[in-house]
Amino acid sequence: MSGLSHFDAKGDAHMVDVSDKAVTARVAVAEGYIRMARETFDLITEGRAKKGDVIGVARLAGIMGAKKTPDLIPLCHPLPVTKVAVELTPAPDLPGLRIEATVKTTGQTGVEMEALTAVSVAALTVYDMAKAVDKAMEITGIRVMLKDGGKSGRYEAS
Repeated sequence: MSGLSHFDAKGDAHMVDVSDKAVTARVAVAEGYIRMARETFDLITEGRAKKGDVIGVARLAGIMGAKKTPDLIPLCHPLPVTKVAVELTPAPDLPGLRIEATVKTTGQTGVEMEALTAVSVAALTVYDMAKAVDKAMEITGIRVMLKDGGKSGRYEAS
């Protein structure tokens, strides 16, 4: 288990001790996509979904998801999240939506998991709100695009 910080010498899972880490400004950006039928895309982007404003509700769900990350991911530290922004952008070529989440904090560990959770929960919310008309929607491409702050420095996806 060498190199995996969430396992001790015996191989048991544990929460990483971050008490000796410096408090620094940290940011993470994650993205993902939800593909759907053209008719579903039109329904959502034209605001005709029976359950209401799919994009607006998914944005709020993503924000809430970021704030609840330590409740969902067992070894995640609860962090004082200072910003969560979730954007859902129509991607007609998919067809579907591109979802991007930006999360910031000032703390001793990063917010990549919060950004990934925000994207995931937003995508799941879109699925939930439109599944009555399109059960074949596909959630894909969820990944960290940017991570900055802390000892490991900056990471940008290529």
